[in-house]
Amino acid sequence: MKNRFLLLIILFGALAFISCKKQFEDFYKIQVNSLSEMEDFYTWSPDRIPMVSAHRGGPYPGFPENCIETFENTLRHTASILEFDVALTKDSVKVLMHDNTLDRTTNGSGKVIDKTYEEIKALRLKDNEGKLTDFTIPTLEEVLEWGRGKTLFTVDVKREVPFEMVVDEIKKAQAEPYAAVITYSAEAAKEVHALHPDLMLSVTIRNEEELQRFEDSGIPVEKWIAFTGTSERPQEFNQMLHERGVFTILGVLGNLDRSAIARGDHIYKEFVKNGADILATDRPIEAAEAIKDLIPEKTSKMKYWKYD
Repeated sequence: MKNRFLLLIILFGALAFISCKKQFEDFYKIQVNSLSEMEDFYTWSPDRIPMVSAHRGGPYPGFPENCIETFENTLRHTASILEFDVALTKDSVKVLMHDNTLDRTTNGSGKVIDKTYEEIKALRLKDNEGKLTDFTIPTLEEVLEWGRGKTLFTVDVKREVPFEMVVDEIKKAQAEPYAAVITYSAEAAKEVHALHPDLMLSVTIRNEEELQRFEDSGIPVEKWIAFTGTSERPQEFNQMLHERGVFTILGVLGNLDRSAIARGDHIYKEFVKNGADILATDRPIEAAEAIKDLIPEKTSKMKYWKYD
């Protein structure tokens, strides 16, 4: 019980303490400092720590998606993987943006690809309720530098952005130990793996056919993080991935998050008990709170979890 208590203090903290530390630059961190540590962190074991991945960084009221200030807000509440999207400006600067256009998330308009970085930099971000904030659109370079020693990233590369440009930015920042690239097909995964064989890859594996496709791909299983879709997979299927040492990411964003709001956050526990290791969610703070009781009393993964 003592070990469990210490784990809970380190990972989540007391609510009163959270309210105090928001005043400072203190974060719950996942620190992975080398490629070998990255591989070890993502190698499944029965003592793994269930965790959340904050979709688009975890936007909340006052905190827009794909924004460094939003990342910081998430990490003030819980250790988390941070997922974000990369788009391209007219002058080939890689910036964080999900939509092809600027209208929904900023006080600008038009396509991202039609704007220079100077034009993009002058805009301010809106939160998901449409409220304008003082926050601006960060570049991929800025985010990779900010994240060093704080967290793990999964990088979603928009269609108009060549994988090579993102991989080169990760290499330049020496961010391979903490930045994995999201792919949606075996062909895309093979392309990224050929560009940089050391990178971890988020790969879509929702059924045995897709599993076989990746087993035939030539990409070592040690480089997989398996995104199993946005609906629950059978426990037996998750077990097949675990037997191969592969973490599963269940996309609870969307319908499953809405189910948690309607039925209660306890259902996040059910997803983990069914074999989901990482919950990709629009509600990272609530989901992390719901699953904290599932942290093993003793775990070899604890060495990567920090609080500063």
